[in-house]
Amino acid sequence: LGSGQGVGPFATVSLASVRLGFEEKVYAHFATAQAALPFLSPTGSLTFVSAVSAQAAVPGTAGIGAANAAVAALVPILAVELKPMRVNGVSPGVIDTPWWDGMPEPQKQAMFKDFAARTPVGRVGRPEDVAQAIAFLIADDFMTGQTLICDGGLRFTA
Repeated sequence: LGSGQGVGPFATVSLASVRLGFEEKVYAHFATAQAALPFLSPTGSLTFVSAVSAQAAVPGTAGIGAANAAVAALVPILAVELKPMRVNGVSPGVIDTPWWDGMPEPQKQAMFKDFAARTPVGRVGRPEDVAQAIAFLIADDFMTGQTLICDGGLRFTA
C-alpha cells in the first residue's frame, strides 16, 4: 500500500503530498481493518504493513515516515482494544517489488546495489522475506502488539 507521496526534503515537501501519503497508507489500513472486523474470528489475527521509514532517520522521508509510523502506532493500540484478536505489524525495508518500477532500471539497480552494500545481510529484501515475517506473526498465537522490522539491518546504516 502507498506510493512515494510524502517523500522529499522537509522544507519543501508539499502538505498535499504528505496528506495523500496518509490517505494511501494510513487511511487504507484503517478502513480495511474496520471493514474486515465482522468477518474475522475473535481469536484471529490482523497484520499491518508499514515501512522502515517509521524507524529510520533518513533525510527526505519525514512525510512518508510519519505515515508509516502512524500505521505502526495502530498495532499496540488495536492489540489491546480488539483482544483476544491478535494485531501485529511488519515494517519492511528496501524490498525488490514493483513499488520501485517507476524508476529507470539502471538507476534502480544502482540504488539496490548501494543498499545491498550498506545492509548487514548484503542484499535488498525479497517479497518472500516479508511474507515469511507475516506468516510467522499469523501462526504464532502468542504474538500480539508487535511490529517486526524486516529490513536486513538497513536502519542501522542509514
